[in-house]
Amino acid sequence: MIDAVDERLLGLINERASYALQVAGAKMAAGEVDCFHRPEREAEILRRIAASNQGPLSDEAVTGFFRELMSECLALEKPLTVAFLGPEGTFTQQAAYKHFGHAIAAAPLPAIDEIFRAVESEACQYGVVPVENSTEGVITHTLDNFLKSPLVISGEVLLRIHHNLMGNLAHLSLIREVFSHQQSLAQCREWLDRYLPGVRRTAVNSNAEGARLAASTPNSAAIAGEVAAELYGLALLERNIEDEPDNTTRFLVIGRNPVGRTGADRTSLLLSTRNHPGALYRMLEPFARCGISMTKIESRPSRRGNWDYVFFIDVDGHREDPALAEALAELDSIVTMLRILGSYPKVIS
Repeated sequence: MIDAVDERLLGLINERASYALQVAGAKMAAGEVDCFHRPEREAEILRRIAASNQGPLSDEAVTGFFRELMSECLALEKPLTVAFLGPEGTFTQQAAYKHFGHAIAAAPLPAIDEIFRAVESEACQYGVVPVENSTEGVITHTLDNFLKSPLVISGEVLLRIHHNLMGNLAHLSLIREVFSHQQSLAQCREWLDRYLPGVRRTAVNSNAEGARLAASTPNSAAIAGEVAAELYGLALLERNIEDEPDNTTRFLVIGRNPVGRTGADRTSLLLSTRNHPGALYRMLEPFARCGISMTKIESRPSRRGNWDYVFFIDVDGHREDPALAEALAELDSIVTMLRILGSYPKVIS
């Protein structure tokens, strides 16, 4: 019975792939050659699949399967090149795979500003950058890059940060040194104090670098994500050793093209206003009057003068939704600067 179902599944999967190739041919015939990826279309498919799922598989398992299927089909049309904060094996790469699937051409880069430049120069179609962590707060370098970049946000990824102890040792008692990023060592301090007291903790540039060192250094281990273990051939000695079990990082997907409506969207804005009493209230009031929910606000120095600030704001809705469009039109007459950084589908687990 299962074998027969597997055969039917295989036939349907390949039938879908053949349709994808036909779509690619039609797009190229119409002169479309740069990027076949449509974030809004992918989000609609995944939401429809989750809504139709009757189990026993979880929605996360089912959408994960279809995400990988769409990734492979898109690669048949034209593979996506996606830049992320390297080296290989970082949580940012894990976020890129979660959003795009594994059938991408992964491009690790050493700094956030280089990811922005790679997408701006069209060396990559998309980039993935961290923007905030539930325990460490906002990543200011990412926000600062939006001040000078023409790129738009085309998606978001939420990734639970699970730290794993990995190495090629038979027992924890053989470990003499643990490599990881300083932040990861701090986030696993209680576990390390309890189970590896007295073991040397060595901070390195990234968790992936720690995994690389653990693969070549006797009697050592690393703290990193599962992707790093796969890349460097390490066994997972202990899973989820982080002290805060709900530690989550939000990543943004950056690209060159605006994204269409899906009906469940978020819009990110960059605003500036004059520094006088009530200015912030007047800037936010149109959202309240139009029934727009604001989910985030951060201020950053504008770099245009001392004590001059800009505000990064996330609101529910797409810029083409009537209520949000009305609020933005009113806002434009109030503020000194309004940039729509992007409207994009809300994160799909």
